[in-house]
Amino acid sequence: MEQIDWGHLPFGYMKTDYNVRCTYRNGKWGEIEVCSSEIVNIHMAATCLHYGQESFEGQKAFRCPDGKIRIFRLDENAARMQSTSRGIMMPEMPTELFIEMAKKVVKLNERFIPPYESGAALYLRPLMLGTSAQVGVHPSDEYLFLIFVTPVGPYFKGGFACTDYVITRKFDRSAPLGTGIYKVGGNYAASLKANDEAHKAGYSCEFYLDAKEKKYIDECGAANFFGIKNNTYVTPASTSILPSITNKSLQTLAEEMGLKVERRQIPVEELDTFEEAGACGTAAVISPITKIDDPEAGRSYVISKDGKPGPICRKLYKKLRDIQYGIEPDKYNWNTVLD
Repeated sequence: MEQIDWGHLPFGYMKTDYNVRCTYRNGKWGEIEVCSSEIVNIHMAATCLHYGQESFEGQKAFRCPDGKIRIFRLDENAARMQSTSRGIMMPEMPTELFIEMAKKVVKLNERFIPPYESGAALYLRPLMLGTSAQVGVHPSDEYLFLIFVTPVGPYFKGGFACTDYVITRKFDRSAPLGTGIYKVGGNYAASLKANDEAHKAGYSCEFYLDAKEKKYIDECGAANFFGIKNNTYVTPASTSILPSITNKSLQTLAEEMGLKVERRQIPVEELDTFEEAGACGTAAVISPITKIDDPEAGRSYVISKDGKPGPICRKLYKKLRDIQYGIEPDKYNWNTVLD
């Protein structure tokens, strides 16, 4: 294997040795197959290509100081993928099979798990595709589920550092009763234009308001939002945003730290009142927010006056990372541990 510069990995794709696959046919899931090819052969009329019958997940495996490998909250990723399957008419991948395949693909590619000191991780990408040839708008009869892995560095180049966001009213990521609560590729396709415009304007990401009224905070690009004020962790309640497993974990840790947790609608003007704020998700864990500009309204919400992560964001980030790496006790049984 060519020498990998673990400390300078991008958040991108690198070829690894194996992926694992499983096919749904005749109403049941088949056997797990180990594959060394990066190529998926599918029919040109497959439902994943024409009607968006596609879903995916993202999670990380870590090489830990005690020599063990830990994968974070696999059961939650399995449950969210099952929810997506129900939403877009695909068969549910059983939790036990999902976890078995995840453990297998990590062990098969163990040499690609970055060392603990690097701060990098092995990213897992479970993917489900409708593969039947279908010209009418109908669910597929057959599906391919696979998991590939790739070593990744920080999602944002600066790692755990404050970044700037910009509110967009020109685009909606998803509709209130649409597919926003499911992890499907179409949601991300819908964000590409807004994300490109935000980057070109010098921001790390776009910031969405609710699609119906444009009054309330929805999501930070592809991540959930949370704000801290008056010893309270506040995060949006919405029918159009993805239920983040990282956000769910942070809420548990915030309560453990003595913070009150509120899940509710957050008017955009309330951004003025937050002492700290962040975007959270598997890729970045927490990306603290310096400011959120609202060019159309002629306003700027400055959250970090000194441009540095606040004390609660720092504490939450460290606590979650220490649990992922086995440094802190895993009293919630969030980790799957591989020797």
